[in-house]
Amino acid sequence: MAGKEYVCVMKLHSQVSENRVKEVLEEFQGPLYQRPPVRSAVKRMLRTRTVYYNDYIEMNEKNVLFKVGCEAGTYIRKLCYDIGEALGCGAHMQELRRTRAGPFIEDESLVTLHDITYLYSQWQETQDEKLLRKFISPMEKALELMPKIYVRDSAVDAICHGAHLTAPGLLSFESGIEIGDAVAVFTQKGEAVALSKAFVSSEKMLKMDHGFVARTERVMMSRGVYPKMWHSNSEASPVSKRLKTG
Repeated sequence: MAGKEYVCVMKLHSQVSENRVKEVLEEFQGPLYQRPPVRSAVKRMLRTRTVYYNDYIEMNEKNVLFKVGCEAGTYIRKLCYDIGEALGCGAHMQELRRTRAGPFIEDESLVTLHDITYLYSQWQETQDEKLLRKFISPMEKALELMPKIYVRDSAVDAICHGAHLTAPGLLSFESGIEIGDAVAVFTQKGEAVALSKAFVSSEKMLKMDHGFVARTERVMMSRGVYPKMWHSNSEASPVSKRLKTG
């Protein structure tokens, strides 16, 4: 899951010095134990979430403005409560604004509904695809931060039919992939094919000439975009198909 960034206003329940607030914000960085609040969409089980940074911005009486970068699934409301406990005065989240989600940054990605309405109406008149691209991003944008595997053209359609990626279809890959990691499978042209889970590490991929590399979890490209260059046993399920080696 991609990380997120928020700008938060935390309300202290009593006055605390600015230096003390800065000290405690720095303490609440790194892996933290969190139990989701009572009013939440998940089970209230103790779990670990990483806070990458708590950047102090300013303080006005009991209101503290700070920026927090964190792992997805971090509850900022609970973070404010815990910071208040550490300060000894209590605190709660007053306001919250999300400024980044994965590769999507507020200043670069936000489009107003008025802009969408106007651009869409202009596209209806002109059929100029550039107008649509001003408010619709390609799906590859959402995968920018995922580790990537690039496959040969001969392997693409097999994966689109649900086949797992095998070594003969592998073209290149990013370093640092470990067993079980979620990876994005791309064509040589940079088109997203599927979301997969690595069967092996990138270190082992270097030495493979056969065997499974990644399990296909979700196909993103339509079938038939690339020519069929694989064969299958009629009794085999889609996920047991093999890519051609020749």
